Amino acid sequence: MQTRQLGRDGLVVSALGLGCMGMSGMYGAVDETEAIATIHQAIDLGVNFLDTADAYGSGHNETLVGKAIADRREKVIIATKFGLTDIHKGGDTLPVNGSPEYVRSACEASLKRLGVETIDLYYQHRVDPRTPIEETIGAMAELVTEGKVRFLGLSEAAAATIRRAHAVHPIAALQSEYSLWSRDVEAEILPTCRDLQIGFVPWSPLGRGFLTGEITAFEDLEPNDWRRLSPRFQGDNFQQNLDLVARVRHMAKAKNCPPAQLAIAWLLHKGDNIIPIPGTKRTSYLLENLGALDLKLTATELDLIDATVPQGAAAGDRYPATLMKMVDL
Repeated sequence: MQTRQLGRDGLVVSALGLGCMGMSGMYGAVDETEAIATIHQAIDLGVNFLDTADAYGSGHNETLVGKAIADRREKVIIATKFGLTDIHKGGDTLPVNGSPEYVRSACEASLKRLGVETIDLYYQHRVDPRTPIEETIGAMAELVTEGKVRFLGLSEAAAATIRRAHAVHPIAALQSEYSLWSRDVEAEILPTCRDLQIGFVPWSPLGRGFLTGEITAFEDLEPNDWRRLSPRFQGDNFQQNLDLVARVRHMAKAKNCPPAQLAIAWLLHKGDNIIPIPGTKRTSYLLENLGALDLKLTATELDLIDATVPQGAAAGDRYPATLMKMVDL
């Protein structure tokens, strides 16, 4: 397995991680047995970077991951997050909490659910506009001193916030959405991470599954699938984004690979500090995603991809309006 470094202080992980959120019902029905089998196969294949959060399934996801790694803790790097009190199926999010008191209580709860003594990488899931980032990171740094957390991270934070946080305690990783249809981070966020030697962890590198080409109609999404509430999956946006995926499929066909592999390989070629975490709850998709590690793209091919799917090509915001207000703070 290829490896990459997150941050400047020695956190080394597999070049591709595994996003576990979908194993707790955000994208329709789940099979816990299959989910655990997927985690086990990922570990057996050298994927040691597992991503979860206390908000996924109201704690269910951390419990699931904890169950899966109970007999192989030494083989994995566990990343989890705090700050979103919960995520409702209706798409609304309860207030963000970054207070020092909540940081500590959330960490203790995550450690218990995961069944571990130390969290390898602890992210603030969303920046709390009511709590200075210096106070939140200060409390997180105390957890590092106490040995309950090894490295710190942020998610969906603005460039200025990242710099303020990094001045309090080194930030090993920033996690934000980044893919062929979500390229906003290229303007300020990625340059900031490179400047500060912070690893960048793209979540939803396959555009919530859209870039795989497997979703061809709104009805393909189960009734309880959160994506039904996403502007990019609704109305005219859906068809425009299908046209976008058709371009990706055409380029993938020329490269003789699945669209998912092309999309992930494109991200891997964007910098050595980038570690995508495609999410899947099935072993078949896990194997397909891992194939991206062996897919080489030439400079000419990368230029073609950039020109064919330029920044801003996707139709619709990536979140409903209320949730868009919670990013880039």
